[in-house]
Amino acid sequence: MKQRLGQWMKASVLALAGVSAGSAVAQSANEIFVPVLVYRTGAYAPNGTPWANGFVDYLKLVNERDGGVNKVKLAFEECETGYATDRGVECYERLKSKKPVGVNPLSTGITFALTEKVAADKIPLFTTGYGRSESVDGSVFAWNFPLMGTYWTAADILVQHVSKKGSLKGKKIALVYHDSPYGKEPIPVLEEHAKKHGFELLKLPVTHPGVEQKSQWLQIRQARPDYVFLWGWGVMNSTAVKEAIAVSYPRLQMYAVWWAAAEPDVVSSENSAKGYNGLALGHSAENDRPVHKDIAKFVYDKGNGTGKKEEIGQVLYNRGMISAAMVVEAIRTAQKKHGNRVVTGEEVRWGAENLNIDAARVKAMGMEGMIQPIKTSCADHEGARSARIHTWDGKNWSYTSEWYSSDQKMLAPMVKAAAAKYAADKKITPRDCSKEK
Repeated sequence: MKQRLGQWMKASVLALAGVSAGSAVAQSANEIFVPVLVYRTGAYAPNGTPWANGFVDYLKLVNERDGGVNKVKLAFEECETGYATDRGVECYERLKSKKPVGVNPLSTGITFALTEKVAADKIPLFTTGYGRSESVDGSVFAWNFPLMGTYWTAADILVQHVSKKGSLKGKKIALVYHDSPYGKEPIPVLEEHAKKHGFELLKLPVTHPGVEQKSQWLQIRQARPDYVFLWGWGVMNSTAVKEAIAVSYPRLQMYAVWWAAAEPDVVSSENSAKGYNGLALGHSAENDRPVHKDIAKFVYDKGNGTGKKEEIGQVLYNRGMISAAMVVEAIRTAQKKHGNRVVTGEEVRWGAENLNIDAARVKAMGMEGMIQPIKTSCADHEGARSARIHTWDGKNWSYTSEWYSSDQKMLAPMVKAAAAKYAADKKITPRDCSKEK
């Protein structure tokens, strides 16, 4: 007990100082620095912690198994944000002096706050599966990389899926969303789909941190929408599932974005959450791929694991692991052009914009079946825009749909218009992508 108390006190003191316990690798001039913005404390810790463990473990794997990226070691340091935008900016400002090659804020709010800063500092902003949806347009957002899927992609795919179950005309879809930039992201796309399909969109914001949702679910009980889309995070997600159970709203009619469809969201309800659906961002809870076996062998079996070995392969662990892999692949791509050395943030930005992770490379990464091929360009900083549905059976997640890809006939013009407005507001001259190589 004393040992646990001591560890907790040490972790708390470090978290208040902005650094997580046991989370830094000393940096030398011959190493590439990767900052790790995390939240292992507070209402969002149940979801933030497994992501952080997967992210850090992948960096450790690259160092231990490969000797770094093309033998150039990675250094990293965690900084605790508590999912607060101001603390996220503080972490960024403190760590940018170490010449990072990219930053992953794991927060759309922090992403909004950093978008102009990273452009000035020449540091790529990796937002794998989140961030500003219009930042797909790299001609305007040269430093933002919403890789693998934006919230506009997510919203479009959810509507595609439920529309396959029958016409949406005259039906109701309720959006229960975190009242923040993150939760508001899907609204423009859902409003467009409501016009197109003729359904009524009920918008039900939930105040941070999301533990108080009774009024929203009473509205759902009264309105009885045909579907509920959940755009939550942290404790908000598990609370939403419990409130749905309390008002007898069918879990089979609930569909969550990929940040609300992981183990922390359902395990506390177990069988009662059975039938709950969510988007899978390429991956689900795979734990048997070569990359997982390598992490167990080269990291955990050597006593260097960041979390618990049995949690390798959980949904958010995989998300963090893949997010780190995207940074590593951008570094690797940059080195192809600039040599196997310590690359700069500006060089890694070029690498992120010229990713070509084909099926062979996915297999070589040990992630076959977990990510789709990704190809980025000046005009496309998303690179891949496919997802499928997975469903909780009371104990595990399993895939319950085919692959969907977002409808670019609808989304591309929306991205272009939103990016153009941002460029006009910020007085940015968009790059001519035809001249970028």
